[in-house]
Parts: sequence; C-alpha cells; structure tokens
Amino acid sequence: MTQDLDTLLTALYVKIDDTIRTPRWLGRPPLLTDSELVCLAVAQVLLGARSEAHWIRYARIHLRAWFPYLPQRPGYNKRLRAALPLIKKTIRDLARDSDFWFDNHWIVDSTPIPCGMSRPTVKRSDLAGWAGYGYCASHSRFFWGLRLYLVCTPTGMPIMWALANPKIGEREVLAAMLEVEAGVVAEHTGILMISDKGFASKTLERDLAEQGIQLLRPSRKRDKARYGEALLKKVRQLIESVNDTLKGQLDLEQHGGRTFTGVAVRIAQRLLAMAAAIWHNNKTGAPITRSLIAYDH
Repeated sequence: MTQDLDTLLTALYVKIDDTIRTPRWLGRPPLLTDSELVCLAVAQVLLGARSEAHWIRYARIHLRAWFPYLPQRPGYNKRLRAALPLIKKTIRDLARDSDFWFDNHWIVDSTPIPCGMSRPTVKRSDLAGWAGYGYCASHSRFFWGLRLYLVCTPTGMPIMWALANPKIGEREVLAAMLEVEAGVVAEHTGILMISDKGFASKTLERDLAEQGIQLLRPSRKRDKARYGEALLKKVRQLIESVNDTLKGQLDLEQHGGRTFTGVAVRIAQRLLAMAAAIWHNNKTGAPITRSLIAYDH
C-alpha cells in the first residue's frame, strides 16, 4: 500500500465494512452507507474543512469518484451525529489492529476544548449544564467549554478518551475513565502511565496500583524527587506533541459544535482521523507513524 488519502480511505472503508457489522436497515437502505459516512468524516478532517456546508460543496465537485451519493448538509449533520457510537468503535478497532495496542506505556493528559468566546453565547448555549469555565495553565488563559481527556500510547494512538466539565478534577475524571474501561485495562499487564502534576494524588496512585498501573509523574515542589523523574523529562514532550497534532493539524479547537452531541462527534472525528493515519502508517511501514502530511492534500 502507498501513503496517500485515496489509499487510506480505501483501506479504512474495507476495515470498517469487514469488522463492523451494523444492523440491517428497515425499509430502503441508505444511499450513503455507514462505512462511506465514516470515511467521508475522516476526509473532512484531514483536508481541513471546518464548515460542513463548505465540505459538502467541495466533496460534490472533487470526491464524486469516491462517494457517488452525497446528502445535503442537514442530512450529513444528522447522520454524523447519529454515528457517534460507530466512530468510537472504529477508533477502538483501529487501535486493536495496530502494533501499538500491546504497548503498556500510556500517556494521559487533558486539554481545553473552547465552546464559546462571549458571555451572551455562554448564557444561551445548548451546552449549558455540560460546559463550564476553566483555566489552561499551559497558555495562561481562561476558557468556557469542556476538557478532552486522552489516554494514548507514545505514538499517539488513542486508547480511551472522554469529555468533561473543566470544574471536575483531573484525578476524578481519570479514575472514572479507567472504571468504565476496566476491560481494556485488564487486557494489559504492567501498565506505566505517564502524566503531569495535575494527576498527583496518593489516593489515585493507590487505586491505580490495585489495577496494576504504575503512575509516573513529576514531583511537586513539596515532594521529594520521584523515581524515574529523569526519564519523564524526555518523555513529557510526547504528551504535548499529541495535543499539537490535534490542535495544529486537525483543528481541535475550531470544532464548531454547538450542542454536546455536536461537540462530541466533532472531537471523535479528529481522534478518528489521527487514529486512522497512525494505523495506516503502521501498516505501510512509514518511518513516522503520526505524520499526516501525505493525507492533508
């Protein structure tokens, strides 16, 4: 296989069609299948189309050979929001089908997902009750929206992810994620989880140890130097580079979602696009597994 968008979408379509068995449709089947819908969503993110209306117009002109039928913008939006469980399952299946699923080194971090920039937007937004005000220490800024929590391998392959209100503590969210995904944790042994200071907690470390997970994090000012901290300085940049891929190349903060489902599916789109590129690069033996250059044009 070669590294280009056409080959990636073809391989992804075959993978979804072979491994994900969706229930039979009652009545007439849709003209745009679920496999085609997911591939269309991945292409949208990789080609940098933030507006769905603009994307449908572009696809009608340039992608007719790949997608013979394209719905109108409202139909595409409705199908995409309904496909959130399918997109989440596809992310997991791509991770399982790669060599990185067996990596017992996990990195965890949270990053802001802004959803509004003005007070009137906050007051009338459909995200009220889900989103909230938070502070991003990395950029010294306040924001209103959600936080994306991502547990991935050092290559950036997503293992588990979640969206949460910024006012909820990072330790609580991570503990809830591991509880929900207990089956995934049970499949791995000797997990070394790398995090920043925000996840510092003796209670969390004790709970992680009971699940067979060792937490490696920087020491706080009042703590003694922790074991492995010298290694952490070299690995820490991996966490930031994954977020940089999502924000710099996949426009994570320019998602355009206005409801919780809308935000969730757009974040899932970007995680799926990154997972699909990593999966395909791994299958083709690419030297850089998280490179998207071959697919963004």
